[in-house]
Amino acid sequence: MAARADRAEHQTRTTILVVDDAAASRCALGAVLRRAGHRVVPVATGGEALLELKVRLRAGVLPDVALVDVGLPDMSGFELCRRVKALPLMAGLPVVHFSAASVAPSDRCAGLDAGGEAYLTVPAEPEEIQAVVRAALRGARMRSGAEHLAQDLTLLSETIVSVQAAHSPSELARAAAEGTARLTGGPAAVFVVAEGGGVYCGAHGGRATAPPPDAATRETVTRLVRRVTATDGTVLDTVVPAPLWPPGLFPVDAGEDVRMVVTRTRDGRAAVCLTTPTRRYRGRAPGTAALVARLAQATAMAAQPLLMYQVERHVALTLQHSFLPKRLPELPGVDVVVRYEPASRETEIGGDFYAALRTDEGVLAAVGDVVGHSLEAATVMVEIRHALRAYCVEEADPRVLARRLDRMLQRYHPEVTATLCLALVDPATGRTRIANAGHIPPLVVRDRDDAAYVPAAGPLLGLGLDRPVPTETVLGPADRLLMVTDGLIESRGTDLSVSMEELRTAAAGAPDGTAALCDAMLLRFGRDRDDDIALLALRLDD
Repeated sequence: MAARADRAEHQTRTTILVVDDAAASRCALGAVLRRAGHRVVPVATGGEALLELKVRLRAGVLPDVALVDVGLPDMSGFELCRRVKALPLMAGLPVVHFSAASVAPSDRCAGLDAGGEAYLTVPAEPEEIQAVVRAALRGARMRSGAEHLAQDLTLLSETIVSVQAAHSPSELARAAAEGTARLTGGPAAVFVVAEGGGVYCGAHGGRATAPPPDAATRETVTRLVRRVTATDGTVLDTVVPAPLWPPGLFPVDAGEDVRMVVTRTRDGRAAVCLTTPTRRYRGRAPGTAALVARLAQATAMAAQPLLMYQVERHVALTLQHSFLPKRLPELPGVDVVVRYEPASRETEIGGDFYAALRTDEGVLAAVGDVVGHSLEAATVMVEIRHALRAYCVEEADPRVLARRLDRMLQRYHPEVTATLCLALVDPATGRTRIANAGHIPPLVVRDRDDAAYVPAAGPLLGLGLDRPVPTETVLGPADRLLMVTDGLIESRGTDLSVSMEELRTAAAGAPDGTAALCDAMLLRFGRDRDDDIALLALRLDD
């Protein structure tokens, strides 16, 4: 008796569609099913059944099982089953055929071949009818569970691919948050908490487009993560009481707790925390929690090298900033202004550099870029800049300097190349000699609406190729020499010559002055760039 009560309670929410043209039979079947706790939807024909199913499909309330008489007046029960199974959104509806006349083995085979789950001969005992319905429901739920698991595994695989493709901890957190939200069916926030205090957050759903969490929120989450994080690389699944959770990351019902799934990176120097409202786990497949735990582990594995790169990037940026002063020392006879804009925090390290040096023959201006994006590029940039400062003490000729730098790279960094433009300016006469090694040639802005590139070209440094004779030009009292790195104008998908012409046109219309020229070019071209930008503008003193 207790078992029967449990089964009735378990099936209270099930709805059975009964398709039978005989009113007495519909009534009898309906009575048996209702006594077992089912809701019953009776129809008389195959056409009525299809119409009823389509209406319920639009409302999102398909029945759980269909009991279909084989001998319907408008179509056979087998045909009705085939039509239902042919519709993708109804194909999972379990169909049980029944008949009092068609009871031969061939009839049962026809029902199974049409897609039915079972075949019932009526009249039948109520217990048999209920058992067949339970078996059909059980099979449908198992298939549905397997389908949901396959879908969730696909979602997990797609998310892990996105996580592994992330280029920064912030991008990693955003990809993991989106995957967590898709797995749990609701909003999610993911935190990557580094040992040194860095916290990277990604959110999906809810306030995903809102500003990043403030310092207080980050501190609260960091404190919670450190309290619950294991040290052996395992995944901890815990619930944070509502009063302890900072508001605003995603919608949480009043008094609702937050579920945290936390694990550490393999080196133990960072933790990954996946969070979502607890209600989002209710009604999900039993394996959802395990899938979220797998995602946390995958995120932690991807986080470790990205965080190590962040440390490397910080070292490289420190090198760049320490060796590229924003203000240059006073140089006799010339006015020199420089600007340096590092790429965004999401991008790689660049090797852009500039220099303005006093020599016995005038002022030597240089702008260059070490090819590549890495800590090595930054360190080689520093070496080139120091070597240039040392070499120009005894020899200021741009061609000679380019040759020496080329040999230095071949000997100490044979796998590295660099672009460089050198301009030696005599402040007394304006005579300017330019040696170019694969770099954007300098622009001479002679007056408003007049700017032209100096036709100076040559091979990159590091290739061991001969250097051409320097190109000469003469700067007038009002002329400005503008030297830039390609990060200012280079855009993926746009020919460099087109970008250079846009730069020339913009420089020709820029305001007077060296600082105004640099600022105008940064305002026009320097937004949202994926590479570092260096500019140097020079003019003879009045």
